[in-house]
Amino acid sequence: MEIVCLDLEGVLVPEIWIAFSEKTGIPELRITTREEPDYDKLMKYRMGILREHNLRLSDIQDVIATIRPLEGAKEFLDKVRALTQVVILSDTFSEFASPLMRQLGWPTIFCNSLEVDEDNMITGIRMRQIDGKRKAIEALRSLNFRTFAAGDSYNDLTMIHKADCGCLFRAPERILKEEPDLRLCTTYDEFYAEIEKFVKG
Repeated sequence: MEIVCLDLEGVLVPEIWIAFSEKTGIPELRITTREEPDYDKLMKYRMGILREHNLRLSDIQDVIATIRPLEGAKEFLDKVRALTQVVILSDTFSEFASPLMRQLGWPTIFCNSLEVDEDNMITGIRMRQIDGKRKAIEALRSLNFRTFAAGDSYNDLTMIHKADCGCLFRAPERILKEEPDLRLCTTYDEFYAEIEKFVKG
C-alpha cells in the first residue's frame, strides 16, 4: 500500500512566520527553513525576537486565523486523498495547526508543540522527535508502506531522500542548486501527476 507524506507550509498553506512578519512589520521573522537548515537555531532566533517585541502566542494565532490555504491546495489534497492515504509531516506546532487543518478537511498531521508560560509567551518547543519527518518515513516503511514524500525546505530533504519516491514543490533556487537530482513540481497538476504515477506505477 502507498502513503503520501507532505510538508504543510509552502506546500499547502502560506508560511506562517512570513505572514506574521508582514503583520508585525518585523522583517527578521521572514526567515524560514527555506533559508535556515538548523530548525533548533531558527526557533531560538524567533523566540528571541518575540521576547524582544513582547509578542505572545495569541498574537501569532490571531494572524493564523486570517491565513487561507494556497490557491488550489484543498482541491489538490482532496484528489490525492481520494487516490491514496495522506499524512502531513510538519515541523509546525499543534497550537498553530488546527485552524489550517480545518480548512483542509482535517487531514492527519504529525507535528510538534510549544511550551508557553502563564503570560502566553512562547518559552520553548517540544519536538515530537528530532528529524521527525525522516523517522516517520522510516516507521511507515517498516509497516510495509511504499512512501512518497514532498516539501519545499531544508527540513524536508531527509524525508524525501528516505522515501521510496518524492519531489520538491516550489522550492527556492538555493535548494534546487544543492539538490539537482530531485524532481521539481511547480503546479498542483504536475504534483498530482507525480503522485498518481507513483501510486499506479
